[in-house]
Amino acid sequence: MKILITNDDGIMSDGIFALAKELEKDNDVTIVAPEVQKSAQSHAITLNKPLVVKEIKLEGLKSRAYSISGTPADCVRAGMEMLVDENIDIVISGINMGLNSGMDILYSGTVSAAIEANIFNKPAIAISAEWIDGKANYEIASKYARKVLEETKEELLRTNIVLNVNTPFELEDIEKEIKICKIGGVIFDYYYMDTDENGENVLKLKGRKESQPDEGTDRYYLSKGYATLSPLFYDLTNFELLEEVRDWFR
Repeated sequence: MKILITNDDGIMSDGIFALAKELEKDNDVTIVAPEVQKSAQSHAITLNKPLVVKEIKLEGLKSRAYSISGTPADCVRAGMEMLVDENIDIVISGINMGLNSGMDILYSGTVSAAIEANIFNKPAIAISAEWIDGKANYEIASKYARKVLEETKEELLRTNIVLNVNTPFELEDIEKEIKICKIGGVIFDYYYMDTDENGENVLKLKGRKESQPDEGTDRYYLSKGYATLSPLFYDLTNFELLEEVRDWFR
Protein backbone atom coordinates (compact mmCIF):
# COMPACT_ATOMS: atom_id res chain seq x y z
CA MET A 1 0.00 0.00 0.00
CA LYS A 2 1.03 3.60 -0.54
CA ILE A 3 0.76 5.36 2.83
CA LEU A 4 1.11 9.01 3.79
CA ILE A 5 2.13 9.40 7.45
CA THR A 6 1.75 12.66 9.34
CA ASN A 7 1.32 13.82 12.95
CA ASP A 8 1.04 16.90 15.16
CA ASP A 9 4.04 16.27 17.42
CA GLY A 10 6.51 17.23 14.72
CA ILE A 11 8.71 15.51 12.17
CA MET A 12 11.35 14.55 14.76
CA SER A 13 8.97 12.92 17.24
CA ASP A 14 9.51 9.39 18.51
CA GLY A 15 5.93 8.47 17.66
CA ILE A 16 6.18 9.20 13.95
CA PHE A 17 9.47 7.30 13.79
CA ALA A 18 7.98 4.21 15.46
CA LEU A 19 4.95 4.27 13.16
CA ALA A 20 6.98 4.65 9.99
CA LYS A 21 9.49 2.00 11.09
CA GLU A 22 6.71 -0.53 11.57
CA LEU A 23 4.74 0.24 8.39
CA GLU A 24 7.60 0.72 5.94
CA LYS A 25 8.50 -2.97 6.34
CA ASP A 26 5.96 -3.87 3.68
CA ASN A 27 4.42 -0.61 2.49
CA ASP A 28 5.51 2.41 0.46
CA VAL A 29 5.60 5.16 3.09
CA THR A 30 6.03 8.92 2.69
CA ILE A 31 6.20 11.15 5.77
CA VAL A 32 4.96 14.75 5.69
CA ALA A 33 4.82 16.38 9.12
CA PRO A 34 5.15 19.77 10.84
CA GLU A 35 8.68 21.01 11.37
CA VAL A 36 7.88 21.65 15.05
CA GLN A 37 5.22 20.51 17.46
CA LYS A 38 1.72 21.62 16.47
CA SER A 39 -0.38 19.91 19.12
CA ALA A 40 -3.96 21.11 19.74
CA GLN A 41 -4.05 22.95 16.39
CA SER A 42 -7.31 21.20 15.53
CA HIS A 43 -8.14 21.72 11.83
CA ALA A 44 -6.28 25.00 11.34
CA ILE A 45 -4.68 25.73 7.97
CA THR A 46 -2.13 28.40 7.06
CA LEU A 47 -3.65 31.23 5.02
CA ASN A 48 -1.43 34.30 5.02
CA LYS A 49 2.10 33.06 4.44
CA PRO A 50 3.78 30.49 2.23
CA LEU A 51 4.72 27.10 3.63
CA VAL A 52 8.40 26.17 3.77
CA VAL A 53 8.99 22.60 2.61
CA LYS A 54 12.21 20.71 3.39
CA GLU A 55 13.08 17.18 2.38
CA ILE A 56 15.00 15.62 5.25
CA LYS A 57 16.63 12.31 6.08
CA LEU A 58 15.36 10.57 9.20
CA GLU A 59 18.14 8.28 10.37
CA GLY A 60 17.01 4.69 10.68
CA LEU A 61 14.17 5.03 8.17
CA LYS A 62 14.10 4.36 4.46
CA SER A 63 10.92 6.39 3.91
CA ARG A 64 11.06 9.78 2.23
CA ALA A 65 10.32 12.57 4.71
CA TYR A 66 9.35 16.21 4.39
CA SER A 67 8.91 18.89 7.04
CA ILE A 68 6.31 21.61 6.55
CA SER A 69 6.22 24.97 8.32
CA GLY A 70 2.50 24.62 8.90
CA THR A 71 -0.22 22.69 10.65
CA PRO A 72 -1.06 18.97 10.49
CA ALA A 73 -3.91 19.71 8.06
CA ASP A 74 -1.46 21.68 5.89
CA CYS A 75 0.81 18.64 5.82
CA VAL A 76 -1.88 16.31 4.53
CA ARG A 77 -2.99 18.79 1.91
CA ALA A 78 0.59 19.47 0.74
CA GLY A 79 1.46 15.79 0.79
CA MET A 80 -1.46 14.72 -1.36
CA GLU A 81 -1.40 17.66 -3.76
CA MET A 82 2.34 18.25 -4.24
CA LEU A 83 4.79 15.86 -2.58
CA VAL A 84 3.65 12.30 -3.27
CA ASP A 85 4.39 11.08 -6.78
CA GLU A 86 1.42 8.73 -7.04
CA ASN A 87 -2.04 8.60 -5.52
CA ILE A 88 -1.85 7.44 -1.94
CA ASP A 89 -4.12 4.70 -0.61
CA ILE A 90 -4.47 5.86 2.99
CA VAL A 91 -3.30 8.51 5.48
CA ILE A 92 -2.17 7.46 8.95
CA SER A 93 -1.70 10.19 11.54
CA GLY A 94 0.37 9.61 14.68
CA ILE A 95 1.55 8.10 16.84
CA ASN A 96 0.38 10.91 19.09
CA MET A 97 2.06 11.46 22.44
CA GLY A 98 -1.06 11.14 24.59
CA LEU A 99 -4.58 9.86 24.08
CA ASN A 100 -7.06 11.50 21.74
CA SER A 101 -10.25 10.23 23.33
CA GLY A 102 -13.53 11.90 24.20
CA MET A 103 -13.71 15.59 23.38
CA ASP A 104 -9.96 15.67 22.72
CA ILE A 105 -10.75 14.91 19.10
CA LEU A 106 -12.15 18.42 18.62
CA TYR A 107 -8.78 19.98 19.47
CA SER A 108 -6.43 17.29 18.21
CA GLY A 109 -4.15 18.04 15.29
CA THR A 110 -3.58 14.29 14.96
CA VAL A 111 -7.26 13.55 14.43
CA SER A 112 -7.80 16.63 12.26
CA ALA A 113 -5.01 15.54 9.93
CA ALA A 114 -6.85 12.25 9.43
CA ILE A 115 -10.09 14.12 8.82
CA GLU A 116 -8.34 16.32 6.24
CA ALA A 117 -7.57 13.14 4.30
CA ASN A 118 -11.22 12.19 4.62
CA ILE A 119 -12.22 15.51 3.03
CA PHE A 120 -10.02 14.48 0.08
CA ASN A 121 -11.99 11.21 -0.13
CA LYS A 122 -9.16 9.16 1.31
CA PRO A 123 -9.55 6.79 4.25
CA ALA A 124 -7.46 7.53 7.30
CA ILE A 125 -6.41 6.23 10.69
CA ALA A 126 -5.48 8.45 13.64
CA ILE A 127 -3.53 6.63 16.32
CA SER A 128 -2.61 7.90 19.78
CA ALA A 129 -0.77 6.35 22.72
CA GLU A 130 -1.47 6.90 26.40
CA TRP A 131 1.11 9.19 28.02
CA ILE A 132 2.14 8.52 31.61
CA ASP A 133 4.93 10.27 33.55
CA GLY A 134 6.33 11.80 30.39
CA LYS A 135 6.40 8.57 28.39
CA ALA A 136 4.26 6.82 25.78
CA ASN A 137 4.43 3.18 24.69
CA TYR A 138 4.95 3.55 20.97
CA GLU A 139 5.73 -0.14 20.53
CA ILE A 140 2.19 -1.11 21.51
CA ALA A 141 0.69 1.68 19.41
CA SER A 142 2.69 0.84 16.27
CA LYS A 143 1.71 -2.82 16.51
CA TYR A 144 -1.94 -1.83 16.84
CA ALA A 145 -1.61 0.49 13.85
CA ARG A 146 -0.48 -2.51 11.81
CA LYS A 147 -3.19 -4.73 13.30
CA VAL A 148 -5.98 -2.26 12.48
CA LEU A 149 -4.60 -1.61 8.99
CA GLU A 150 -4.30 -5.30 8.12
CA GLU A 151 -7.70 -6.26 9.49
CA THR A 152 -9.66 -3.38 7.94
CA LYS A 153 -7.78 -2.34 4.79
CA GLU A 154 -10.20 -3.92 2.30
CA GLU A 155 -13.12 -2.09 3.90
CA LEU A 156 -11.12 1.10 4.41
CA LEU A 157 -10.03 1.31 0.81
CA ARG A 158 -13.61 1.24 -0.45
CA THR A 159 -15.02 3.68 2.09
CA ASN A 160 -14.55 7.29 3.06
CA ILE A 161 -13.94 6.94 6.78
CA VAL A 162 -11.63 7.89 9.66
CA LEU A 163 -10.77 5.38 12.36
CA ASN A 164 -9.64 6.93 15.64
CA VAL A 165 -7.48 4.47 17.58
CA ASN A 166 -6.16 4.85 21.14
CA THR A 167 -3.82 2.44 22.90
CA PRO A 168 -3.10 2.02 26.62
CA PHE A 169 0.33 2.39 28.16
CA GLU A 170 0.46 -1.25 29.21
CA LEU A 171 -1.02 -4.20 27.38
CA GLU A 172 -0.12 -7.79 28.20
CA ASP A 173 -1.44 -9.31 24.97
CA ILE A 174 -1.38 -7.51 21.61
CA GLU A 175 -4.14 -9.88 20.49
CA LYS A 176 -6.43 -8.59 23.24
CA GLU A 177 -9.77 -7.50 21.83
CA ILE A 178 -9.92 -3.94 20.56
CA LYS A 179 -13.11 -2.24 21.67
CA ILE A 180 -15.20 -0.60 18.95
CA CYS A 181 -17.01 2.22 20.70
CA LYS A 182 -18.32 5.76 20.69
CA ILE A 183 -16.31 8.68 22.01
CA GLY A 184 -16.85 9.83 25.59
CA GLY A 185 -17.04 13.34 26.96
CA VAL A 186 -14.25 15.02 28.91
CA ILE A 187 -14.88 17.87 31.32
CA PHE A 188 -12.23 20.61 31.25
CA ASP A 189 -11.13 23.11 33.86
CA TYR A 190 -9.92 25.50 31.22
CA TYR A 191 -8.06 28.36 32.91
CA TYR A 192 -6.88 29.82 36.17
CA MET A 193 -5.55 33.31 36.82
CA ASP A 194 -1.86 33.81 37.58
CA THR A 195 0.84 36.46 37.18
CA ASP A 196 3.92 36.17 35.01
CA GLU A 197 7.48 37.33 35.68
CA ASN A 198 6.52 40.87 34.63
CA GLY A 199 3.59 41.03 37.01
CA GLU A 200 1.05 40.78 34.19
CA ASN A 201 -2.19 38.90 34.75
CA VAL A 202 -2.19 35.71 32.68
CA LEU A 203 -4.52 32.77 32.16
CA LYS A 204 -3.06 29.28 32.35
CA LEU A 205 -4.62 26.03 31.21
CA LYS A 206 -5.56 23.64 34.03
CA GLY A 207 -6.38 20.53 32.02
CA ARG A 208 -9.01 17.89 32.67
CA LYS A 209 -11.23 17.38 35.64
CA GLU A 210 -11.15 13.88 37.06
CA SER A 211 -14.45 12.25 36.18
CA GLN A 212 -15.91 8.79 35.79
CA PRO A 213 -16.19 7.96 32.07
CA ASP A 214 -19.56 6.83 30.76
CA GLU A 215 -19.76 3.08 30.26
CA GLY A 216 -19.31 1.97 26.67
CA THR A 217 -17.15 4.94 25.62
CA ASP A 218 -13.53 5.10 24.56
CA ARG A 219 -12.47 6.62 27.86
CA TYR A 220 -14.25 3.84 29.75
CA TYR A 221 -12.55 1.01 27.87
CA LEU A 222 -9.15 2.70 27.99
CA SER A 223 -9.50 2.89 31.78
CA LYS A 224 -9.99 -0.91 31.71
CA GLY A 225 -6.80 -1.49 29.75
CA TYR A 226 -8.24 -1.96 26.26
CA ALA A 227 -7.27 -0.35 22.99
CA THR A 228 -10.21 1.47 21.40
CA LEU A 229 -11.41 2.29 17.91
CA SER A 230 -14.08 4.84 17.00
CA PRO A 231 -15.22 5.61 13.43
CA LEU A 232 -15.45 9.36 12.75
CA PHE A 233 -16.82 11.62 10.03
CA TYR A 234 -16.37 15.35 9.57
CA ASP A 235 -20.03 16.17 8.89
CA LEU A 236 -21.15 17.85 12.14
CA THR A 237 -24.81 18.12 11.13
CA ASN A 238 -27.19 17.09 13.93
CA PHE A 239 -29.47 15.00 11.73
CA GLU A 240 -31.78 14.13 14.64
CA LEU A 241 -32.71 17.81 14.99
CA LEU A 242 -32.64 18.80 11.33
CA GLU A 243 -36.39 18.47 10.70
CA GLU A 244 -37.28 19.99 14.07
CA VAL A 245 -35.21 23.10 13.33
CA ARG A 246 -36.84 23.37 9.88
CA ASP A 247 -40.20 23.45 11.66
CA TRP A 248 -39.07 26.48 13.66
CA PHE A 249 -39.07 28.53 10.45
CA ARG A 250 -42.42 27.35 9.06
